[in-house]
Amino acid sequence: MKRSHVQKLAIAGILVAVAVVGSTFSIPVFGSKCSPVQHMVNIICAVFLGPWYGVGVAFCASLFRNLMGLGSLMAFPGSMFGALICGFVYHKIPKILPTCIAEVLGTSILGGLSAYPVAILLMGVNAGEIAFYAYVLPFFVSTMGGALIAGAVITMLERSGVLKMLKNKYC
Repeated sequence: MKRSHVQKLAIAGILVAVAVVGSTFSIPVFGSKCSPVQHMVNIICAVFLGPWYGVGVAFCASLFRNLMGLGSLMAFPGSMFGALICGFVYHKIPKILPTCIAEVLGTSILGGLSAYPVAILLMGVNAGEIAFYAYVLPFFVSTMGGALIAGAVITMLERSGVLKMLKNKYC
């Protein structure tokens, strides 16, 4: 493997760990464990690694969170759609504000709506009855917190010149 691929995989692994450990801080809203740290990680992945690594990190973090009992099945659509959309937006428009907005909209709308079939197929009809109405708003609340944190961190790194140095050296 090329050195850059190994570095990207190492960064992705660290971000998976941050998301899993950060999921111990979650906000229960309507049967969903909202984890703002996951959304922060999605945005950081978009900036440093791109959309496909972002989706991989979101999937792995969701899988580990579920295996450890720290998340729900809603973690999969909630995190993966946001990671994909904000990764594409940052790739096309390398600015943090549109990336944060894409994370919020991708997670809350696409992730929230895709939680409905997940709830019906994997969690039973009772969960499916409320999922369509109950997941868009909680995902929005969760992702807003993560987007604000990531926006502040990335902006500070950008203003100090550290972001450019890190991207040049590792990505």
